[in-house]
Amino acid sequence: MTKRILVVDDRNELLHLMRRVLEDEQYQVSILQEGKDAFATVKSMIPDLLILDLKLGDMSGQEVLKQIKSDTTTADIPVIVYTAAVLEAEEVSRSIESQPKFYNDVHLLRKPFELTALLDKVEELLENPGHV
Repeated sequence: MTKRILVVDDRNELLHLMRRVLEDEQYQVSILQEGKDAFATVKSMIPDLLILDLKLGDMSGQEVLKQIKSDTTTADIPVIVYTAAVLEAEEVSRSIESQPKFYNDVHLLRKPFELTALLDKVEELLENPGHV
């Protein structure tokens, strides 16, 4: 069965690049450009993986992450978060370390990252769930 991935980023060109790269790997990819719709979309589609930018124009990616991890329907969805903002990355890193049960299956990638690093992490999370 094809694994479903939702990518949330406010930058259109990055969304389409990630969609193309992930679809080349045979994943079913949905994209979303606005953070305010992210939680409702995740809850309705229940993707196998969420890839989330922490810097969204209309809402903080950290807020989206908290909503997802606070809801029993969506809490177990693995999430790859990424950002170029050093302070934001450190804050998320501290949150993951201090609340590992709440932030289970949340993985941080710092921009710029190689697409191969992203694909390796996607494959690791989708092909070996619970063994990361």
